[in-house]
Amino acid sequence: MRVLMMTAVAPERDAVQRGLGHDSRFEFALAGVGLAAAAVNGAMVLAAAQYDLIVIAGIAGGFPGQAEIGSLVVASEIIAADLGVELLDGFSSLDDLGFGTTRISVAADIAERLTAALTAAGLSARTAPVLTVATATGTAATAAQLAARVPGAAAEAMEGFGIATAAALRGVPVIEIRAISNAVGPRDRDAWRIGDALQALEAASSVLAEVL
Repeated sequence: MRVLMMTAVAPERDAVQRGLGHDSRFEFALAGVGLAAAAVNGAMVLAAAQYDLIVIAGIAGGFPGQAEIGSLVVASEIIAADLGVELLDGFSSLDDLGFGTTRISVAADIAERLTAALTAAGLSARTAPVLTVATATGTAATAAQLAARVPGAAAEAMEGFGIATAAALRGVPVIEIRAISNAVGPRDRDAWRIGDALQALEAASSVLAEVL
C-alpha cells in the first residue's frame, strides 16, 4: 500500500513521522493552511503520483461535549460547513442550492477500524463528522450555528475538504484524523494545548501504521 500523509504545517508532519517511524509505505506532503491551499497542493501531489489512500492529519478545534482537548476524532464525513450562501433567515449550503456538494465520504471501513484500534490502545477517540471552514470559529454564536448546521460534528479544521476534493477527483480513498488542541468557540489562546494535541497525533499515527 502506498499512502500519502497530508498535514497543513511542518509540526503536524513531524508528529506524524515520529509516530510512523521509518515505514516506507507512507509519503508526506504539506497542504498549507486553508481550504484553497490544501486543494491546490493536494491536486498537484496527486497529479504527480498514484496513491492507494490519502490520510489528512493534524490538530483541530473540538466542539464542546463532542470532542475534548487531547482527544482524537476520525472523520465519518468531511464537510465544508460554511460553503454556501448566507440568507436573511439562515444559511443554505451548495447542496441546498443545487450547485454542488459540501460533503465528501471517507473510507468508512478504515475509519472504523482505526477508531476501534485507537480506543483499544487506550486513547480517547471517536468517529464523527469533521468540518472544514474558511474562517476559524471565534465566537460562541458561530460555534452554536455550526453545531446546529451539522448535528454531531466533533471537530473543526481548515484543510480537509480541499484535500478530500482533490482525492475524490482522482478516485483515491481518504480518511481524516484530528487531534483536539482547543475548544471551538471564543478564542482563548491561553487554554490551547497544542503540545498535547501533537502528542496525541503522534500516538494515533503509530496505531494507524498497525491498522494499515
